Amino acid sequence: MKIGFIGTGNMGGPMAANVLAGGHELLVYDSQATATEALEASGAVRCDNLASLASGSEVVFLSLPGPSEVTAVAAQILPQMSSGQTLVDMSTNSPSVVKDIARDARARDVVFLDAPVSGGVRGAKKGTLAIMVGGDASHYSRLEPLFKCMGENIFHVGDVGAGNVAKLVNNMLAFSTMMANAEALVLGAKAGVDPNVLWNVVRTSSGSSMTWEGGARAILRDRLAPTFTVDLACKDIGLATDLANELDVDLTMVPTAERLLKDFQANGYAKEDVLATVKALEEAAGVVVRGTWDE
Repeated sequence: MKIGFIGTGNMGGPMAANVLAGGHELLVYDSQATATEALEASGAVRCDNLASLASGSEVVFLSLPGPSEVTAVAAQILPQMSSGQTLVDMSTNSPSVVKDIARDARARDVVFLDAPVSGGVRGAKKGTLAIMVGGDASHYSRLEPLFKCMGENIFHVGDVGAGNVAKLVNNMLAFSTMMANAEALVLGAKAGVDPNVLWNVVRTSSGSSMTWEGGARAILRDRLAPTFTVDLACKDIGLATDLANELDVDLTMVPTAERLLKDFQANGYAKEDVLATVKALEEAAGVVVRGTWDE
């Protein structure tokens, strides 16, 4: 198929590379020209503008930072698209925003799906992402082979918007747990327990989770390069609490995690990885858990 991919940064770049490796013709565009260089070297064609990519692709994928960017790009490309084409937003977005875009797409007889992903940069590179798809089941089935180029766990969640509901629920759980995990490591170490022993105890006990196994281990290894920044975490958890407010669902635990993340964002951690916020907890407690990995 002739695929267009808009947004080829940390996540979109490797996702697009996997689509290209799947044997599809690939047109790419990113506001940062350097972001498409590796894809061009592998055979992708960079478009000079959004209009030419949109008009020349059977399916257009978006991988953008958030709702405002998706809304702006969709407004530019939908007028260039026509009946039979498909637009897929793989960004983490607001369910109400993607429903609005879907309505505009239908007016042009363009198919629209929302398909946010989970698995981070590593999953994007390895093609092992979880992909949560919202939209008509028949259109999902038609595009499933493309999704399988990028991920291993592909879910049709429901109608348009359902993909992002699932993603926001996932991320609000992940970030809430990450905040608790960092506090747990610091508390245990302050009380005199070897952080490695504590990691193994929790890993094999009822407190374990994917975020504990991977995130706590990354903290102990002091491998905290900014793959998912506090800025992005604040955006995602904010979208989750916005959804709760829209639906009049009273949340208690998640707003606390949101407040903590926003405090870190305002105090120098905005561009650091969300796990790196453990440094502030270490400083306050007078104990260091980073760099203590001995496995």
